[in-house]
Amino acid sequence: MEYNTGREFLVIPEYGRNIQTMIEHLLTIDDREKRTHAAHFVISVMSQMNPQVKESNDYLHKLWDHMHIISGYRLDVDSPFPAPSPEVRQRRPKHIGYSSNKIKFGHYGQYTMDLIQKAKTYDEGDEKEALILAIANYMKMAYLSWNRETVADTVILDDLRDISGGIFVLPEDTKLISPTEVFGKNPANKASGKKKKPNKKRDNFQRSSYKQR
Repeated sequence: MEYNTGREFLVIPEYGRNIQTMIEHLLTIDDREKRTHAAHFVISVMSQMNPQVKESNDYLHKLWDHMHIISGYRLDVDSPFPAPSPEVRQRRPKHIGYSSNKIKFGHYGQYTMDLIQKAKTYDEGDEKEALILAIANYMKMAYLSWNRETVADTVILDDLRDISGGIFVLPEDTKLISPTEVFGKNPANKASGKKKKPNKKRDNFQRSSYKQR
């Protein structure tokens, strides 16, 4: 019995061992024209074995690149695309870096911090007051996205005052968006655990129907 552990390593496991065996067979075909024709056939099989590749616009280019990679870059055929080089695959990608912004209230996100800074540039008036209230409502939505239980409006107002450096102070009786509006349903009904009341008439009718069978 032959085990996979004793077989040759799969270069791209998504295509399976049969595809790799077919590509290895291409290397044994001496005639270049026949080898190219057979390579096109293998590409068609690869597209059927890995259909999700078709979701990208350059999926054919990717299939040919994968064929060259599986062959160990030894395949010499008339490909419609230039063959990739081993150096390109082995090249390490550039480090994307990490954000250096330190957010005290991370659950509100950087977008909220930017909104608060932008609101500071507005002139006093109705427009600025409406913007501050909208920011407070957005903060409550962001808070509830992390904690789906509930949060007191005073907590959001205190955080808004803290983040703005004491500039934005809304009245303590300010009413913010309710959890029902955030979730689109009433969480109290789900949390109450109330069961559906029994319907005696319906149950009696079902019992009598069952006895008549």
